[in-house]
Amino acid sequence: MPETITPAVPPTPPVTLSALLAREDLGLRQIAGPTDPGIVIHWAHTSEMADPYPYLLGGELLLTAGVHIPEGPDVSAYFDDYVSRIVAAGGAALGFGLAPVHDTVPPALVAACESRRLPLLEVPPQTTFSGVARAVWQLMAQARLAELRRVTEAQQSLAAAAARQDPVPSVLRQLAQRLGGRAVLYGPDGTEVAGAGREPAASPGASREPAVGAGASREPAVGAGASREPAVGARAGREPAVGAGAGREPVEGAGAALAALAGVVRPAARTTTPPDPTDRRPHAPGTPPAPGTRPQPAATPPGTRLTPITSSARPQAAAAPSARPQPAATPSATPGAPPPRPQPSSATDAFGATHLAVYALGAGEGFVLGVATPRREPGDHTIASVAAVLLTLLTGEHQSGAGAARSSALVRLLLGAPPGEVAPLLGAGRWLVVHARPEAQAPDPVAASALGAALGSPLVDLGGDVVRVLMPADREPAPQPGWTLGVSAPAEPHEWPAADTQAARALARARATRAPLLRHAARPALADLVPPADAETHARSLLAPLSGQPALAETLRSWLSLHGSWDRTAVALGVHRNTVRQRIARCAGLLGADLDDPDVRMELWFALRRG
Repeated sequence: MPETITPAVPPTPPVTLSALLAREDLGLRQIAGPTDPGIVIHWAHTSEMADPYPYLLGGELLLTAGVHIPEGPDVSAYFDDYVSRIVAAGGAALGFGLAPVHDTVPPALVAACESRRLPLLEVPPQTTFSGVARAVWQLMAQARLAELRRVTEAQQSLAAAAARQDPVPSVLRQLAQRLGGRAVLYGPDGTEVAGAGREPAASPGASREPAVGAGASREPAVGAGASREPAVGARAGREPAVGAGAGREPVEGAGAALAALAGVVRPAARTTTPPDPTDRRPHAPGTPPAPGTRPQPAATPPGTRLTPITSSARPQAAAAPSARPQPAATPSATPGAPPPRPQPSSATDAFGATHLAVYALGAGEGFVLGVATPRREPGDHTIASVAAVLLTLLTGEHQSGAGAARSSALVRLLLGAPPGEVAPLLGAGRWLVVHARPEAQAPDPVAASALGAALGSPLVDLGGDVVRVLMPADREPAPQPGWTLGVSAPAEPHEWPAADTQAARALARARATRAPLLRHAARPALADLVPPADAETHARSLLAPLSGQPALAETLRSWLSLHGSWDRTAVALGVHRNTVRQRIARCAGLLGADLDDPDVRMELWFALRRG
């Protein structure tokens, strides 16, 4: 008997056999074979050939009137061979038409279908085969319309989630809700950056070995694309799962399996150090092996078989039982060796009854989206791909300057170069410093990256509760939902430290006044008429009693800038209003000044700006 094949299904949603049987206008009746509600068909085909195997692609409802049945008292052997050929070809079900050739379904055919676990339908005389085929296509059209509606609604909800103040967690929550499973964003180092949804419950005895049905021996090859929905077994439920973890080492759960699968699509780390040709030891993930050795995927447990999402309509040649998709090969390949496989951008696997899928985000920074669902529905791949695109935009590095130039600038700074010499590598002109603080929770690296993307700059620093962004002055920063921003005046590279202070003070005022964005005022003032050296000398002399007590000076500065408001100053400094009162009273005592006098306030403000 030829090897059972995996059906090459069309890019249309399958139709469940139970939905076809529910059509009262057809009057179909199942008289043999399994009644699993998960059995699906992909099209209807009529044939009176004694051997239909060469004419089937897999997934069909094969319709026959029995014209090919030979005459004779014992046709059991004929029917057994006939049904086995349909099963081997990947047929989903067999429909037998009554009249004009046969008044009843031959009992031997019923027995053969029952033995081979092939669903057998009785087609009444008033139902034509073309009517059955039309009903199949009608159900497909309805399923396709429902799928398109589901995908459209999911796209809209994901786009709305990406516009929220916490875009990355919102997209993951919406994705998990739409797919009914768990969605996880993994960072370049493989750790879970954010996640949403519940992990599907593992079936008893679940292991890393995917559930294998008939036809699973044909292993698809690794692909780099993900242009269509991965084929779901057209005869799901007709063949019992085999090898449910027999002889395989179990892992902690579907979460660990999903994390391991993410390592397959994550870009491998590169190194400039040539490997030792005699080194045959195992290499750490991301470290290139020695020439002539086969690279191994990172953190993939034994027994894993991975099914990348490809655009191929038919499965390719069977892979060896131990073959696994490999990460992108390093440049140190042996001369004359076959070219390395392209790095897959997505892959699927199964952990017991849980379906796993991973998607490498397109920015190439090593972020991976992982999805674990209890079932795989038409449109799931499209919805997850939309989420992957949005997450790519939210986490990707926006190229305001070349990555190599930024790396060079960092190295020069670390080696002692002044900012003025490094700045041209990042871009010409003046710069703005932006301080930002989220309204809800403390910022995380993903939220900081998303803010930088929204402002159009990859130069982002996350420090405590504040995110700092350095961006060219020719870009106009806009208020960001869920964030409070303080923006400095445009500054040359040698003025960046002062601009950083300006942005911090602008942020404090913005938070105190509940403004989404405030800028440092840089207009000319009367103080500019005084020579800078004289102004600084006067400021140091006036503020000398506060020297060595920066908390008092900063509290006085904030209090004056907010027109003596105790509450706003407390908000700006993050302290209690009574603390503000105590500090201002102490400042008045040390300075020996009446802080209710507007002339005194003006003079102190002048000094604080120069001090």
